[in-house]
Amino acid sequence: MTLPSERRTVQNPFIRYAQEAGWTYLPPEEALRLRGGEESAVLRAVLVAQLQRLNPGVVDSVAKAEEVIARLLRVRPDIEGNLEAWEYLKGLKTVFVEAERREKNLRLLDLAHRENNAFHVTDEFIFSNGRFRIRADVVLLVNGIPVIVVETKAASRLEGIAEALDQVRRYHAEAPELMAQAQLFTLTHLIQFFYGPTWNPSRKALFNWKDEQAGDFETLVKTFLAPRRVLRVLSDYILFVRKDGELSKAVLRPHQMRATEKVLARLQDPQKRRGLIWHTQGSGKTYTMITVAKALLEDSRFQNPTVLMIVDRNELQQQLFQNLQATGLGHARVAEKKEHLQQLLRQDTRGLIVSMIHKFDDADANLNTRANIFVLIDEAHRSTGGDLGNYLMGALPNATFIGFTGTPIDKTSHGKGTFKVFGGGDPGGYLDKYSIRESIEDGTTVPLHYQMAPNDLIVDRETMEREFWAAAELEGVADVEELNRVLDRAVTLRNMLKNPERVARIAAFVADHFRRVVQPMGYKAFLVAVDREACGLYKEALDRHLPPEWSRVVISRGHNDPPALKRYHLSDEEEAAVRKAFRKADEPPYLLIVTEKLLTGYDAPILYAMYLDKPMRDHVLLQAIARVNRPYEDDSGRRKTNGLILDFVGIFDNLERALAFDSQDVEGVIEGLEVLQEHFDRLMTRARAEFLPIAQGPTADKAAESALLHFRDKEVREAFYRFFRELEETYEILSPDPFLRPYLEDYQRLVELYRLLRSAYEPGVPVDKSFLRKTAEIVQQHTATRTLREPSATYEIGAAALLALIREEKPETVKVFNLLRELHRLMEEQGRQQPYLIPIGERAEAIRQAFEARQLNSQQALAELENLVQGLWEAESQRKESNLSAQAFAVAWWARVQKSMSAEKAECLAAAVEQIFQQFPHWAASSHQERELRQALYKPLIEAGVQEMVAWADEMLTLLRRIAS
Repeated sequence: MTLPSERRTVQNPFIRYAQEAGWTYLPPEEALRLRGGEESAVLRAVLVAQLQRLNPGVVDSVAKAEEVIARLLRVRPDIEGNLEAWEYLKGLKTVFVEAERREKNLRLLDLAHRENNAFHVTDEFIFSNGRFRIRADVVLLVNGIPVIVVETKAASRLEGIAEALDQVRRYHAEAPELMAQAQLFTLTHLIQFFYGPTWNPSRKALFNWKDEQAGDFETLVKTFLAPRRVLRVLSDYILFVRKDGELSKAVLRPHQMRATEKVLARLQDPQKRRGLIWHTQGSGKTYTMITVAKALLEDSRFQNPTVLMIVDRNELQQQLFQNLQATGLGHARVAEKKEHLQQLLRQDTRGLIVSMIHKFDDADANLNTRANIFVLIDEAHRSTGGDLGNYLMGALPNATFIGFTGTPIDKTSHGKGTFKVFGGGDPGGYLDKYSIRESIEDGTTVPLHYQMAPNDLIVDRETMEREFWAAAELEGVADVEELNRVLDRAVTLRNMLKNPERVARIAAFVADHFRRVVQPMGYKAFLVAVDREACGLYKEALDRHLPPEWSRVVISRGHNDPPALKRYHLSDEEEAAVRKAFRKADEPPYLLIVTEKLLTGYDAPILYAMYLDKPMRDHVLLQAIARVNRPYEDDSGRRKTNGLILDFVGIFDNLERALAFDSQDVEGVIEGLEVLQEHFDRLMTRARAEFLPIAQGPTADKAAESALLHFRDKEVREAFYRFFRELEETYEILSPDPFLRPYLEDYQRLVELYRLLRSAYEPGVPVDKSFLRKTAEIVQQHTATRTLREPSATYEIGAAALLALIREEKPETVKVFNLLRELHRLMEEQGRQQPYLIPIGERAEAIRQAFEARQLNSQQALAELENLVQGLWEAESQRKESNLSAQAFAVAWWARVQKSMSAEKAECLAAAVEQIFQQFPHWAASSHQERELRQALYKPLIEAGVQEMVAWADEMLTLLRRIAS
């Protein structure tokens, strides 16, 4: 059974569910009337009325409303303009009121009273800016302003979401004036429902909408589009972030929205004054905290509160403050000293205060007894340890405390204390939990794998046991500094780790592994050394194997450091430049050597591998290895599917010991590379039994024919595509490895099979770009094995070349696909210059679909293609003799072939049409010219005896618009 069209299965149900959720449907014609034409991005009539309604005494006339609309539509067509448009929605803009001779706040939305807003949904939204003309599937407008652009794809489209994302990217490029107003986009093909922020249309910023009760398509749409939620997202859950002078945009993920709402509900409950949020590393915990803080400060229900954000280290305080500044909360007060913090609290300071936890040391009891003080504590698993937590809570006895942690609470007495402080009243101890397993399933983070270094490079196990594992201080270790104090006493262990011969051998191993495994994938790495001195030693050793600019040392500066360490000191500006450069693909540094800096809070999605030569456990280990779990994807097709830890100290020999958490909390956090090897072996066993026998025959052509016929059913073909992608991702991680040697020949055959099917059945999709890097190398090395003809530059493609393909001694199925591919290429390369090819290309596509659906057999498809090529031969001959322009000849050929009009009448019609098109050269971009052109076309159509002149004009313009687009 084939699924019906995109419109019937996805777009129409989407609109119906939106209506049921509270949106009013506008047919495209009515929306166009309210907009005042295709050049308008807003429902002008609706916005004029709503501006007056929401701003009595401020926008007191239609003229004043039009003035506001003009200002809104004049915002720059880029992310800066999108920020300004969001500020209008947020109510941050003002308008001058002549009667009062002052500026007053302007409201475009009523965020407090949902019923005062107008919610409209429309489809087939055509927008033109005079240069380009786009057609969005669905647009949702609040008070006449487009806020969400929706792209729908049929569930049967294999690359549906990717194609929809490409469409949204095109809208940004071709219709930035519309996208400057829209704040969100959503992509759906029935099975999945994704959303993301406009002006950040990357896969990384694309999130899977997952409501607590979500299941089917109807629930997904209705929960996401609930008017109250949409207003909340527009107002509170969009963040514009300016870092290093560059503006970017983010929208909260589902778990961040959920946690924000739970925290705000808790903060309004006078009976409960504690809560613990565990959102695993890399899931955006800092943005959740900032969103909560902004909501508290902006919401009048909290009565001008004090919001205290607590961190436990200077580095984290600086990082948090930078994030606050970047998101527009830079007016926070930073407590400089203990006395300053106590003064701020004693003076009943309102607003946002940032402090480190140690500034509460010896704080007086009852510094401030007000109830609307809200304390948000970062890394709560360690911030409130010992007496500091007691001083904090004693100083603010009536405050509400919400702890945030990126790691689960450990099973030791330390961890139980954290639960007691924050999570005692909640089921399971957490007010909200977003586990490592959930983040991997959502694609928020990627799985981690570890590999043990060769035994002769791993540190002596007896020394590790005596000086590290057995140390009492290690129980519940939550902080790098605490870990370093333990290692400072482990003198023998540290000396072993820094033994010159061992450092030299590990550096050689790392350099070789990086060149062979990591660099070919296009990723970067960390080398984590035991202390700052070891970082310097590794840098010297690595420089003997890799270009010096490939690696950099990033360590903290000490006043009394010897010259050997001082040479690696970086100024704040230099360190910022290194951090920034490391995040960028294909430019050095490729490998950072660290010991504590960058192991918390530094996000570089391109970081793939961590060479671990520092003993760690518990929270410190989990935070460190989480540096490599960030997803990464770029425009070149690079797609990170996991992170890799290479262990030189033997920590992962006993994973349960290294991570003292409940097993359910860390389940799946990290697995040995041998698990992937077993998975690859299972996949190859299946491939050898199920797929490789299909592509067999006495000759390459017969093998190709066998494969093409077997995979004619789309579902069967797409199941193979999914299998191959899983296999390819596993190969990318494992290669190169001696383990793969017995599988290489069969893997190459599977690559060829995949390439054969994609190039035959999806001729418009560039196959090579879809391969991951190491598989792409195989394709480049084995080009001679291709069984289907590839496009060649040795002849000019046309009817003669296609007729030659028909005469070749090849199986009929292979001929069919060779012809289809070349016809597709002909239309792609020459369709705009020779528009008469477009109907031929469309007919070829119809033959392809009929053949694929088994409505035609190979012989019938080949016969129809042969007729099509003969028609092409005739068209080429007549085109050389015709005096008509390319556009006019396309009309004549279309009238003859598609409409069965006589040659003489078709020529006359085309000549008349040509004169009309010359009068309206900008019809494709201007709706006004298009209307005039359409009316002018009716006359020659009537004279030619055409009765269905409107339908003919529509088809003709559709054909010619494809040339102009």
